[in-house]
Formats: sequence, C-alpha cells, structure tokens
Amino acid sequence: MFYYVLKYVLLGPLLRLVFRPRIEGLEHVPSSGAAIVAGNHLSFSDHFLMPAVLKRRITFLAKAEYFTGPGIKGRLTAHFFRSAGQIPVDRSGKEAGQAAIREGLGVLSKDELLGIYPEGTRSHDGRLYKGKVGVAVMALKAGVPVIPCAMIGTFEAQPPGKVIPNIHPVVIRFGKPLDFSRYAGMENEKAILRAVTDEIMYAILSLSEQEYVDEYAAVVKAQQAEENAAKERRFPRMPLS
Repeated sequence: MFYYVLKYVLLGPLLRLVFRPRIEGLEHVPSSGAAIVAGNHLSFSDHFLMPAVLKRRITFLAKAEYFTGPGIKGRLTAHFFRSAGQIPVDRSGKEAGQAAIREGLGVLSKDELLGIYPEGTRSHDGRLYKGKVGVAVMALKAGVPVIPCAMIGTFEAQPPGKVIPNIHPVVIRFGKPLDFSRYAGMENEKAILRAVTDEIMYAILSLSEQEYVDEYAAVVKAQQAEENAAKERRFPRMPLS
C-alpha cells in the first residue's frame, strides 16, 4: 500500500516536478505479465525515477547496504527502500549472484515486473559498462521478455557523491521487448548467456548513446581506487597551515 502512496502522493509528484522527465517508448512495457526491465545505471535517483513513470509496480534488486544501517536511521532507511519496491541482495561472497537470481525469479514467478541494472553497480563516469550474465539467466529460466531502458541525464542531475540533485532535464527511454525464447533450456551454457547479455547491453547502448566500455564497472572502479591510493602514497597532501 505504501508503495502506491509513495508513487502517487509523496515521492512521485516531487520527482516529476524537479526532473520533469520526458518518457519515450512507454508502450513497450507490457500492461500485464512477468517481464524484466534492464537499464543503465547512472545515478542514485534511477531507483525512484523509473518506478515513478511506470504504470505498473516494479521491484528492483538493490544492494544490501541500503538495508543494514545502524540505529533508527538505518531502520527507517530500510523500511523506505522496501516500501519503494526494493529487495536487498548481498553482493559479497561466492553466493551473491545466485541469491540475486533466486530473488529475481521469485518476483517474476508472481507475473510482476523486475528491474535490474546489468552493469551491477552505478557508472562512476557516465559510460556504459559490460553487463553481468545474471539478467540472461533470469530471462531464460523464467522465459520472459527483456525491455531495455535508458536513463539519460540522471548522471548530470545527481552524479556520484551528490546528495541534493541538480535541476537537469531527464529522458527515460524504453525500447522494444527482446525475446530470447529461441534459447529456452540453454541457461547453463556460458556462451549463450554472454550472447544474450551482450544483446541486452547493445539495446541499452542504442537507446542511451553512451560511450561503451567492454569491462566490468566494478573492476574499473577498483583499479582506479588503487591507482588513486598509490598516487596518494607517493605524493601525500601537505597539511594546510
């Protein structure tokens, strides 16, 4: 119930007022039945903007850190994310991917919409990164279409580290559903999963017109963090007098 209060009364109207999103291709999202909406991920605000413009409820897989904060603030934050249609997924350890797939398939089994960011994390520089194959596993196991989605302008509106968004035009663009029924029963074949994932990422790229990087975003982030740490060790900042 609170999901719809948040969507239609509290957060949704505010997001529409601030971002004034232009919606394209909404007719490609099915009015009923299970489907995966796979999008690029540029900003924290993506979690709320897409649900605000869809007519149907959509459930996202979100990192568990949003649900495990300490104290009253942590509990309120966790309640807010659950109410907004987010499911916590632990992204650490060997079983993380399987846990996400189980949660996603559970949503799809109820004939609902599942939202997923195949990159696995937010883009730190506005580029589109290589997709992880979990989206392909779920699409093939559940036998559901994948609707590609591009968020455009949300990186400029709320780049990493910015709490209060800028006022910036946003476009949310949905593409035609992708049908992978030709690969039914092949969800355990690595080459098929990679091909399906790449097709999904290409569809997102065509909608978003981002620069594409054929590497995982998390790997690039880690490499850059290590490089920055190494520079800091070589050239430590002098304290201000």
